[in-house]
Amino acid sequence: MTVDQHGAPSPAPPLSSPAAPRRRIGVTGIVFFVVAASAPLTVAAGGIPQSLGVTGILGIPLLYLLIGVVLALFSAGYAAMSRHITGAGAFYAYTAQGLGRTAGVGAAFVALLAYNAMQIGIAGLFGATTAQFIESKTGADIPWWVLVFACTAVVGALGYRRVDLGVKVLAVLLVLEFGTVLVFDIGQFADAPDGISATPLTWGAATDGSLGVALCCVFAAYMGFESAALYSEECRDPRRTVARATYIAVGLIGVFYAVTAWAMISGAGTGQATKVAAEQGPEMLFFLSDRSDGLGTTFSDFAQLFLITSLLAALLSFHNAVARYVRSLGREGVLPRGLGALHRRHGSPHRGSLLQTALTVVVIAVFALAGRDPVADVFTWLTNLGALGVILLLLATSAAVVGYFARRRELSEPLWHRLIAPVLSGVALAVIFWLALTNFSVQLGVSSGNPLRWILPCLILIAAAAGIAWGLYLRKFRRRTYEGIGAAAGPAGE
Repeated sequence: MTVDQHGAPSPAPPLSSPAAPRRRIGVTGIVFFVVAASAPLTVAAGGIPQSLGVTGILGIPLLYLLIGVVLALFSAGYAAMSRHITGAGAFYAYTAQGLGRTAGVGAAFVALLAYNAMQIGIAGLFGATTAQFIESKTGADIPWWVLVFACTAVVGALGYRRVDLGVKVLAVLLVLEFGTVLVFDIGQFADAPDGISATPLTWGAATDGSLGVALCCVFAAYMGFESAALYSEECRDPRRTVARATYIAVGLIGVFYAVTAWAMISGAGTGQATKVAAEQGPEMLFFLSDRSDGLGTTFSDFAQLFLITSLLAALLSFHNAVARYVRSLGREGVLPRGLGALHRRHGSPHRGSLLQTALTVVVIAVFALAGRDPVADVFTWLTNLGALGVILLLLATSAAVVGYFARRRELSEPLWHRLIAPVLSGVALAVIFWLALTNFSVQLGVSSGNPLRWILPCLILIAAAAGIAWGLYLRKFRRRTYEGIGAAAGPAGE
C-alpha cells in the first residue's frame, strides 16, 4: 500500500506503471554501485595506512576479515528482509516495518544525514586530491572547491539520468580501480623485503595495539555495502538480486581489502610496516610503488589518476543512494510528495538527485568561504559523522529484522536468518558503535577535549530525535499519511 495526494491509503503502483522505475539492473550492476561506495583504491591509499599508522596494529588484514564476518551475519537478516520488502527505502523501510513507523522516520532522517555527510565529505577529498594532482603535473593552481563544483555537476547529471547509465560509468571506473590495486598487490608481494609473513593474519597481531580505533577504521572501509536494497525497485528480480549482491559485495570487499593490507605490510617489511604507515600516511601506497622494481613512478602517476576516478565512483554511488531515500520518503508523504516523482523519460528519482546536488553545492560553499581545509575538515569531519550514523542504522536494522519476522511467523525464513544471525550481528554492531563513539576524537584527529568530539555525534541524535518527533506529528495530525509509512515498501508481490 501507499497513500494518495490527500493522505488516503491506495494501492502501490504496479511496476509497469509510469510511477514505478523500470527494472533495468541485475546482480552485477548493483554490486558495482555497492563496491564503488567503498572506494577500493581510496581505502588502499588512505584507509589501510591510517589503520596501520594510527593504531600500530599489524593484524589489520585479519580485522578486515573479521568485520566481513560480522557484516555477513548482518546480511543474512538484511537479505531475508529484502525478499519480502521491495521498496527503495532500505533502512527506513526495514525499520518502519520491524520497529514501527515512528522509528522508521527517525531512521530515515539519520540515513539522510549520514549519506549526505559521506557524499559531501568524499567530495572534499576529491577536490583536494585532484587539485594536488593537476598542480604537480601542470603547475596550475586550481582551488579545490572549483573542482568539487565541476565534479558535482557531472555526478548530478549522471544521477538525473537513468540508473543503467550510472552502472556503465561505474563499471569502467571500477575495472580501472581494481586493476590498479591488484597490480600494486602483486608488486608488493614480489618485492617484500622481509618475505611474506603470516603474522598479519594472527589473532595476537590483531589485538596488539589500539583495537577499538582499528575496528572503527576497518569498519569505515565497508561503508555503502548495505546500499543494495536501495535499488530493489530497479533490479530485475528483487527477491534474489538484493541478497546475492549484498553477499557478493561483502565477500569481495572483505577479501580484497585483507589481501591489499597484507600486500602493503609485506611491501613495507613486516617489521616496520606500522612505522612506514605512520610516517607516510596517505602517500604510503605511492611511496611503496615508487621504490618497487616492478612498478616505479609511472605506476604511481596512474595510481594517483585512478584514485581520483575512485572518488568519483564513490560520489556517484552515494549520490544515487541519497536520491532514492528522498524518492521513497517523498512518495509516502514523509517529505513533500513532489520529491517522490520519477522522471517521465529516464525513470530516475531526478528531484532527489537535484536536491542532493544543491545541498552539496551549499555545504561546500560554506566550508570554502570559511577557509576550512578540504581534507582535515570537510573529509574527516563529515565521513566520520556519516560512518557513525550508518553503524547506528545497521544496529537498528538488526533489531528490526528480529521484530519483523517475530510478527510474521508465517513467512518461510530459516531461524538462522530471522533470529540467530541478526542477534549476533546486533551484539557485534553495538560493541563497534560504542568503540566508535568512545574513540571518536582519535578518528577526527583532535584532542579528547575538543568540542567537535561531541558536537558531530550529537548531530546524529538530533536527526533521530527530529525524525521521531515528525513521525509522532504525522501520527497525531496526519493519520492517513502515517499509516502509509513504509507501506509502499511492503511485502513483495502485494
